[in-house]
Amino acid sequence: MARTGLQDEPRSGRPNTANNDWNTARVDELIKVDRKVKLKEISLKLDIPKTNVYDTVHDKLGYRKVSARWVPKMLSDEHKRQRVEISKSCCTGVNKKVMKPLMWGLAGTIVPGISFLNTSSLEMKLGYT
Repeated sequence: MARTGLQDEPRSGRPNTANNDWNTARVDELIKVDRKVKLKEISLKLDIPKTNVYDTVHDKLGYRKVSARWVPKMLSDEHKRQRVEISKSCCTGVNKKVMKPLMWGLAGTIVPGISFLNTSSLEMKLGYT
């Protein structure tokens, strides 16, 4: 008899209990406490299979390893807001004494159309003359 649907048919056996919200929260907490924790250590501490830990960390929580640390793949809204606030505070603290030497070194690379050696036009445009 041919199959007409693409869904898995019910099977006997124990259901997967390792991939649930409670274990996901525990895995997330372990990573937040120690960003250098290994999947094997998480698996041993929580007594769940390493493959389920991998799925939880990568697929559900969205972490990846960078320089031996777990970091989120995407910035959260709170992280994005913090980056904007830090950028704004840095911009308001900049003064002419800081900007003028910076322009001399980077004039040709920052503003297209201005010669690398001719910073006077850049100074006039920005009001630093």
